Amino acid sequence: MPSIDALADRLSTYLGPDQVNLVRRAYFYAEQAHDGQRRRSGEAYVTHPLAVASILADMHMDHQSLMAAMLHDVIEDTGIAKEALSSQFGETVAELVDGVSKLTQMNFETKAEAQAENFQKMAMAMARDIRVILVKLADRLHNMRTLEVLSGEKRRRIAKETLEIYAPIANRLGMHSVRIEFEDLGFKAMYPMRSARIYQAVKRARGNRKEIVNKIEESLSHCLAVDGIEGEVSGRQKHIYGIYKKMRGKRRAFNEIMDVYAFRIIVDKVDTCYRVLGAVHNLYKPLPGRFKDYIAIPKANGYQSLHTTLFGMHGVPIEIQIRTREMEEMANNGIAAHWLYKSNDDEQPKGSHARARQWVKGILELQQRAGNSLEFIESVKIDLFPDEVYVFTPKGRIMELPKGSTAVDFAYAVHTDVGNSCIACRINRRLAPLSEPLQSGSTVEIVSAPGARPNPAWLNFVVTGKARTHIRHALKLQRRSESINLGERLLNKVLNGFDSALDKIPQERVQAMLAEYRLELIEDLLEDIGLGNRMAYVVARRLLSTEGEQLPNPEGPLAIRGTEGLVLSYAKCCTPIPGDPIVGHLSAGKGMVVHLESCRNISEIRHNPEKCIQLSWAKDVTGEFNVELRVELEHQRGLIALLASSVNAADGNIEKISMDERDGRISVVQLVVSVHDRVHLARVIKKLRALTGVIRITRMRA
Repeated sequence: MPSIDALADRLSTYLGPDQVNLVRRAYFYAEQAHDGQRRRSGEAYVTHPLAVASILADMHMDHQSLMAAMLHDVIEDTGIAKEALSSQFGETVAELVDGVSKLTQMNFETKAEAQAENFQKMAMAMARDIRVILVKLADRLHNMRTLEVLSGEKRRRIAKETLEIYAPIANRLGMHSVRIEFEDLGFKAMYPMRSARIYQAVKRARGNRKEIVNKIEESLSHCLAVDGIEGEVSGRQKHIYGIYKKMRGKRRAFNEIMDVYAFRIIVDKVDTCYRVLGAVHNLYKPLPGRFKDYIAIPKANGYQSLHTTLFGMHGVPIEIQIRTREMEEMANNGIAAHWLYKSNDDEQPKGSHARARQWVKGILELQQRAGNSLEFIESVKIDLFPDEVYVFTPKGRIMELPKGSTAVDFAYAVHTDVGNSCIACRINRRLAPLSEPLQSGSTVEIVSAPGARPNPAWLNFVVTGKARTHIRHALKLQRRSESINLGERLLNKVLNGFDSALDKIPQERVQAMLAEYRLELIEDLLEDIGLGNRMAYVVARRLLSTEGEQLPNPEGPLAIRGTEGLVLSYAKCCTPIPGDPIVGHLSAGKGMVVHLESCRNISEIRHNPEKCIQLSWAKDVTGEFNVELRVELEHQRGLIALLASSVNAADGNIEKISMDERDGRISVVQLVVSVHDRVHLARVIKKLRALTGVIRITRMRA
């Protein structure tokens, strides 16, 4: 194990003597704090912080991060408070340590919840100082390296969390070498047999490939020398987890993956990259469609390189990456490649940092909108897999979005308000459905309308965490205001039966009632009534009860206006329309479901006043209502067109049409027609009856 002196020698190559002494001080402080504690492997505990600091020293991190690495477990595992650290080592270091520390003093229901809350806390700290995540990654890396000593269950849990969260985060920050190590160690811990098998197979394959690899390498080097280009050619190793993912995801055999030969050419400056590209394309034929220019448009994590696939000798595919030294450094260490916290803070962050900041800002936004920590972590997981597509705004700005994103994701990426009021989109100037996945290079324009609302169906196809979180948030708010409105109407209706109203009830009575139900606001109570979680009748009784008094049954039904939105739905079994006699079934959490009076599905609870409520249609009911009709008619040519034009002539609209033939002569057509009310339905049926050959028309009911 390296000692503190060895680490100090390494640090003195890039840090000043005062800074090295500060790191030393932090080490001795940690040694005292962890005195007597041991790791599972039996070593003194302080070896762990030292190893974490040495991982950060490899990345040439600043002295504050190294101090935080030395002290990262002090708050969590010893009785020392954050205040003591800040008085000893300054506020910044204490903040970093606190950001990495878990929430130990809280009790959580489940492991998943504890994980989610801890991650949420770290995300908040990360937003203040991005170095938090770097210390955390280094800590996790050392834990993964020494995982063998833990029990199987715990080992798998830590490995799963690493593969799901920390490896993608390292990828997002462009830290390729950390990500590779995470993935391989996590894979080994999760699936020891699979990893051993693949490792053996790679080892075998490597021996057989040596000759071809050398040949290709020679021909590439010769090709550069002829053109007088300075560059070093090296073969690339595929890592084990990457092979496994390809085998699983793309359903490829091991040989197919290993048949591809991968090389990297490193040159001195950007324009040489493009010259090399021209030279290798002249040497071997490129495969069309496989060229990617990440130099002009870098990946979201700041990764830059030219990728091309060539058709080599004997038809073997050759993958080539061309990049400069700086890009190579950036690709391996990402955000840690050129550490930016210099002594003066006024320097603007470089590209990769600006991107990392941007990403962290996005995470914070998710956190503010998410309902709870588990929802938040789900959104973050979605956002961490960054196969990107690049699309343009109408003004030519490039937007990066995850693969499979739709126009709704794009709208929310532009601005939340654009997303919330989006109604349609144009992709490459033609109208397209909102659910269409975007392709790289498309120009996307969003058509929005003031007052439009997010549609719950969007949740089925959006990909980004931001869009998902914002849609959920908007729907919650919308649903809340609608449920409060319905709840108020239901409660007032019951109170009217008793010659009272909500605003006539004394305030202290209402407050006592809320305290009894453990609610804060009257709105919460009304929302509960509207969602069917509480009965209006029972609440009214409580509000008016002067001990033992019985409330009369409320007279007169509640009027339905058709604009109630999310809290009122129409039963699919009997499809009621204005004019039909109806009852409302209160179902917990869904609000009110409207059924026909004669519907068989509710015959049991029809006369139970707690579950069912008499309804009527308001005079000014608006909206379109679907009805299912069954039409039997003689088979003739152009039958569907005839039906459609008849429905259309009566101002109806066909939502769905299906046909099953009875026998050679008679066809049965199922129509779902949207109408305004019963009168309108009668007009539609009259028009259909007028068609020749119609035998029978029935309205379908459960």
